[in-house]
Amino acid sequence: MSVSPLAPSPYAVLGVTQSATDADLRRAYRLKLRETHPDTGGHATRFDLVQRAWEQVGTPEARAAYDSGAAWDGHRDDSPARPWAPSEPSPRADSSRPRARTHGHPGGWWREQYLDLLQEWVGRGATIPNPYDPTLVRSAPLEVRHLLASAIAEEDTAVVLADLGIGFTVWNDVQSDPTRGGAGKIDHIVLGPSGLWGIQSEDWGDGVSTRRGELIGPGIHPDERPMHELASRARRFERLAKVRFTGLAIVIPDDMSPEGVVTLGSVRGATTFLVQRTRLAHLIGTRPAGPAFGGTDLFEVRTRVQSAARFV
Repeated sequence: MSVSPLAPSPYAVLGVTQSATDADLRRAYRLKLRETHPDTGGHATRFDLVQRAWEQVGTPEARAAYDSGAAWDGHRDDSPARPWAPSEPSPRADSSRPRARTHGHPGGWWREQYLDLLQEWVGRGATIPNPYDPTLVRSAPLEVRHLLASAIAEEDTAVVLADLGIGFTVWNDVQSDPTRGGAGKIDHIVLGPSGLWGIQSEDWGDGVSTRRGELIGPGIHPDERPMHELASRARRFERLAKVRFTGLAIVIPDDMSPEGVVTLGSVRGATTFLVQRTRLAHLIGTRPAGPAFGGTDLFEVRTRVQSAARFV
């Protein structure tokens, strides 16, 4: 899984500026350790972030590597484009295992939006040698980084869905309303023995919790209603394809929720979930969201979805 472009810098985690001296960094690190340690009333997730931040900038060598863009999340790599550039498919160790049938280009629409807005921010006509250079991405406005984070979230989820197995079909980046284009798309539609699922992949850069069947968190605007929006898009696609979704899920990175799977309720007969990405395959593979499909029903639903699906 990729490091999020929305992840706070190690300097922000430690509460100092990038120009802080090494002595300032050490003092800030010790202070944050005391503040966040679970034994003193802190939170384990924040404590881990502090330790990770120190790994990134705690020594002159690590700090120089991070500041130059040659390292992220405490790791070095010879490729300056990683970890956010589109990756080429690579052979898998278990490539003999049948995989789900997949359609569409996950993350592609978001990457187009990212590149367009990045160019606008840098300046029309300006040359960008590497739009995924870590130092460039880190300095970009939040709106720009959020577009890239959305693309990566989709791509990471698509990898999980492709491994569901031969009994599943996955459509990525599907229009729900032709008049809205990509702005109204469903990130993933999944069909299998557990039902027909509508899935959104999200990364808000901070923790997520739930309240009355909806998602809330520091990175979610007060007017934003992610599950309501997914349900609305699903309803529009249902009218186009003449099908009914049995499950709706919003997928987030594992470290953004303390619970693997949260059942939020139901919308028009579809059970709604918040799920960590590493728990998604188990949820879809083993837990029917509604009346399970089989035989002729499954074939008929697949035909209708395939006929109605238009990709962005």
